[in-house]
Amino acid sequence: MNVRIEPQWKAALCDEFGKEYFKQLTEFVRYEYATQRIFPRGKDIFRAFDLCPFDQVKVVILGQDPYHGIGQANGLCFSVNEGISFPPSLRNIFKELLSDLGRPVPLHGDLSHWASQGVLLLNATLTVREGMAGSHQGKGWETFTDAAIKALVEQKEHLVFILWGSYAQKKMPFIESDKHLVLKSAHPSPLSAHYGFFGNHHFSKANEYLVKYGQKPIEW
Repeated sequence: MNVRIEPQWKAALCDEFGKEYFKQLTEFVRYEYATQRIFPRGKDIFRAFDLCPFDQVKVVILGQDPYHGIGQANGLCFSVNEGISFPPSLRNIFKELLSDLGRPVPLHGDLSHWASQGVLLLNATLTVREGMAGSHQGKGWETFTDAAIKALVEQKEHLVFILWGSYAQKKMPFIESDKHLVLKSAHPSPLSAHYGFFGNHHFSKANEYLVKYGQKPIEW
């Protein structure tokens, strides 16, 4: 299938594109875009991969669904475009970043500068209907993004996997903790942030690990 995705990722995931589940997923997604308001924009579905080529990945942050409000989703988990108000989880991420590394809260919520440094900002499900969280779960996206995680785990070493909340932590079975660093805590949502997200120091811990193995730290 002619999937428009960054070439290194296309090579790493080439076996997935010919599988029956992916064909069915493609048909479902095309129909949804033709008949419903779907986020993100079609050209941004694979943006997390496009901005962070396979050989450049150093850190993986896992989300669940794209934002389902108008103008919010931009293809990167937890990220919004400039000019869009910070969703509550993103606001709490910036609070922890300030506490951990002293980084002032930025003027916008676009995290593409993280992606360009090797942070794969990957949602488990890559599309969603407007106003309907979880509406595209169970359609095949999870199988595809699991394959992406498995490819990273098997082919690379000394990655940092940041798993916030129980949903992200379901990916634990795919990650070899003796080969990579796994950082997990509560989700940054206001409902759970005070139960272990605040004070997790994941940003500094990730950078310490990268430096330990001779890699450039992330400028969060």
